[in-house]
Amino acid sequence: MADIRKRQGKKGVTYQVRYPNASTKAGYSFKTFRTMKEARAFSESSSEWDDNPSDDFTTVDDAIDLWLKACEKEGLNGSDPVTQYTLENYKYRSNIIKKYEWRDSLQRLSSPDVVNFRSWLLTNGYSRDLARKVLFTLQSVMKEMKQRGLITNNIASGIGIKNNSRYKEQVSIPNKAEISSLLMAADRLAASENKQIARTWKRYRPILYLAVDSGMRPQEYLAVSKSNLTDQGIQVERAIDGSGKMLSVTKTPAGKRFIELNSKTIKIIRDYMDSQEIRGEYDLIFPNLKGGLQCRKNWQRRGFNVACKEAGLVERSLVKGKIKLIPKFRPYDLRHFYASVLIQNIQKKNISLKKIQYLMGHEKIETTLNVYGHLLDDDLNVKAKSYGILEDLS
Repeated sequence: MADIRKRQGKKGVTYQVRYPNASTKAGYSFKTFRTMKEARAFSESSSEWDDNPSDDFTTVDDAIDLWLKACEKEGLNGSDPVTQYTLENYKYRSNIIKKYEWRDSLQRLSSPDVVNFRSWLLTNGYSRDLARKVLFTLQSVMKEMKQRGLITNNIASGIGIKNNSRYKEQVSIPNKAEISSLLMAADRLAASENKQIARTWKRYRPILYLAVDSGMRPQEYLAVSKSNLTDQGIQVERAIDGSGKMLSVTKTPAGKRFIELNSKTIKIIRDYMDSQEIRGEYDLIFPNLKGGLQCRKNWQRRGFNVACKEAGLVERSLVKGKIKLIPKFRPYDLRHFYASVLIQNIQKKNISLKKIQYLMGHEKIETTLNVYGHLLDDDLNVKAKSYGILEDLS
C-alpha cells in the first residue's frame, strides 16, 4: 500500500509517494512528483514499483531528517542511539547542509555536487574545522541512505577536508621538576592557614594527584566513581559528556581500562573520600558542592590554574593589550606527562607500545604514535616505577 505526502520545499510544493520495496532495509522507497495527479497515478499502479531506488525519491532535507531520527531513536550501524549533546551537534551541522541550495533531488545528485558544496562551505565564512565536520555528517547521511536502499551509492564518499591534527605543534609536556613543583604547591594550598583555601584544596589536591598519576582525561577523572577505586588503582568506565551536564561513556570503547596507581595517590584519595560529607546520585569521588558533576572549566580556573601560579609555572602573555601572567600548562598536559613517562620506560621496563595504547585509552595505535611518536628517541630525564608515576617526584 502506497501513501502520498505533500512536501513544501525550496522549489515549491511537491508530492512524495512512499511505496513498498522489499529490497530496502526500511521496506519502502520514495518517488517525488510535481503534481498530485502524477503522484496518485504512480501510487495506484503497482506495476511501476520496482526494487530499485527511485530516480527522484526524496530531497537532501528529507534524507537528513531520516538520518537524525535514526541517530536519536535507533543508532547508526547497530550502535546505541547518540547522546542528547551529540544529537544537538548533529542538528547544528545538519542545518548548515540544509542552507545550501542543492540543485536537484538526492537521487539525481553526483559527487561534483558535493565538491561544489565543499567550496560553498569554505567560501561562506565557515572554518575549515567546522566545514570538515559538516562534510563528515553529509557522508554519514549518504551512507545511511545507501544502507536503507534509498540511493545506489554514497556520492559524498572520499570528499572531505584534510584534518590538520590538533597536535600540529608538539604537545606541551611538563618535566619532572615542574610536576614536582605543581604537586608541592597543591600540598601547601591544602595546608594553608586560610580555612577557605584549605577547604577548597582539600578537594582539588586529590584531583591533581590522580590526574598526574593516571594520565586520565579531565572528563574521566571528574566522573570516576568511588566503587572504581581499588587498592591497586582505578577502573575507568565513564566520562562527562561534551555538555558538561551528563555522565556518558568514555570517548571510545578503548577508554574503558584499569590504571595502576601509586600508593600515595590512593591514600590521598581515600582520605578525602573518608572525610567527604557531600552525597550525590552518581557515587562520585569528586562531586561539586551540591553532589553533582564538577564543571571542567571551574576545575581548571579555580584549581589547576591556581596551583600553576602557586608553583610559579606561569608565562607572560599579551592579553587584550595588557601583559598578564598566565598558566604555562593546561590540565590535559598532565596526560601528556604521563604518556612521556610510559614511553621512556619502553626500554627501561620493557613496556610495549600496545600497553601504552591501552593505558592512554587510545582506540588505535596510530593515535598514540601520531601524538607521542616524537618522544620515542627523546631523553626526558623522567623516571617511574611500574605505572605509579609519582615515585621519582618525592
